[in-house]
Amino acid sequence: MPINAEYRGPGELPQVIAVFPLPGALLLPRGQMPLNIFEPRYLAMVDDSFRDGHRLIGMIQPDATHSHDEEKPTLFRVGCVGRITQLAESGDGRYILELTGVSRFKVIEEVSALTPYRQCKVDYFPYIDDFTARKGEEAVDRKALLEVLTDFLKANNLKVDWEGVESAPNEALVNALAMMSPYGPPEKQAMLEAPDLKTRAEILIAVTEMDLAKKRTSGDPPLQ
Repeated sequence: MPINAEYRGPGELPQVIAVFPLPGALLLPRGQMPLNIFEPRYLAMVDDSFRDGHRLIGMIQPDATHSHDEEKPTLFRVGCVGRITQLAESGDGRYILELTGVSRFKVIEEVSALTPYRQCKVDYFPYIDDFTARKGEEAVDRKALLEVLTDFLKANNLKVDWEGVESAPNEALVNALAMMSPYGPPEKQAMLEAPDLKTRAEILIAVTEMDLAKKRTSGDPPLQ
């Protein structure tokens, strides 16, 4: 995980953070998420994160089932804060960056701010285990995870770097597969809010098995 800052607990993170609502986006602790930033309000958000010195952005999904305002959608109550660990300018006004996940958070309240982007007061303490790398990974059923991954790859005519998969620790494997999975916001939110790594892996396996079963019975073309 390419990150210079060390966060040992909730007290080392700001209580009020900028949030970036993005449907289907799942960031998890120590996972890497590439982002293409082009909207002026989010360009300002990135600039401000460097000006403040913390380089932190909270990723969170809009809750479409409870939203009535497209410009300011209702947010899910749980997101994940990440630190900008790579940034490049595109030459046409965009930022190409990578966020590295630090910790999940619960939204206490959205705060009134003069910034063009939204900010929330958040609580990291419910997810204090996120600060301990590889916590609980020994409980993951790695064999079941790899079996369903193999079935998914075959069903969708995809290939994977098996050497990289086999050498990855359970935490990195589960979180990377969850983040890259092609499922919708409800499934992504369920994986985000999973109480531990074992449960996240079980949700990912269950969702994938249901997707595969649906394709077998419906004859739908595989996901691309």
